[in-house]
Amino acid sequence: MNSRKRQLIEDIQNLLNTYSGVSATTINSELLEFIDENTLISIIDSLLVQKEEAKESDLEWLEKFKKQEN
Repeated sequence: MNSRKRQLIEDIQNLLNTYSGVSATTINSELLEFIDENTLISIIDSLLVQKEEAKESDLEWLEKFKKQEN
C-alpha cells in the first residue's frame, strides 16, 4: 500500500475519532487496501459533510435554547 493511501485511511480514522461520546475507532488498513484513493477521498468528504451538518444542527438547537431562556 502506498503512503498516500495509508494517509487517507489514517485521515478517515482521525475523523471518526473526533465524534464525542463515541469509542475510539481503529481501522485495519489491510481491510481497506482494495479501495481506490478516489473512494477513500469520497469517504473523507462524506464524513466532513456529516460533521458540518451536525455542527449546524447543534447551532440551530443552541439558538432555539437561547431564545427560550430570554
